[in-house]
Amino acid sequence: MKKLLITGFMPFNGEKINPSWQAVLMLDNQIGDYELTKMLVPVVFEKGAKAVIEKATKLCPDAILCIGQAGGRNAITPELVAINLRHAEIPDNEGNKPQDQPIISGGENAYFSTIPSRKIASAINELGILSKVSYSAGAYVCNDLLYNLLAYYKNTNIKVGFIHVPYCTEQNKEPSMELSTIARALTTAIENI
Repeated sequence: MKKLLITGFMPFNGEKINPSWQAVLMLDNQIGDYELTKMLVPVVFEKGAKAVIEKATKLCPDAILCIGQAGGRNAITPELVAINLRHAEIPDNEGNKPQDQPIISGGENAYFSTIPSRKIASAINELGILSKVSYSAGAYVCNDLLYNLLAYYKNTNIKVGFIHVPYCTEQNKEPSMELSTIARALTTAIENI
């Protein structure tokens, strides 16, 4: 059995829930070839990434899949690239609001996800759930987490990826998706890593 570390984020920006974590909680503990370890991540620049790397160092997973909320998107969006930039329109959960700062000073400009993002989007679409590859994880904590993980695990066999999900219907915002639909999409994503 392979090991997958799957993460979701705490609520942020005044929200009561975060669909990324709620959907992760709904997933079976075993999907396809993977045994899942679920982890809740703080919405804090650098701290979130450090916590995931610390957990992964102990777990030694074959793959790390991070899930985040992208309010305003209407599809499940596997990310293709992370950029070396921290820029916040809103403060993180500890009040940090970096403006145009590098994540790693002197680091690579960008890293590509090491999970098959296009294959995953295609498989989710085949379920009848809207999915498309995203070419920007933004410059907030989601991108910060993905970039740090890809930098840390470059030149290793550990696969690293990130999937953004829309608001869930419980948040009363549009566009939104049922949590059960998001969980189905994530299950298919894991089966296609």
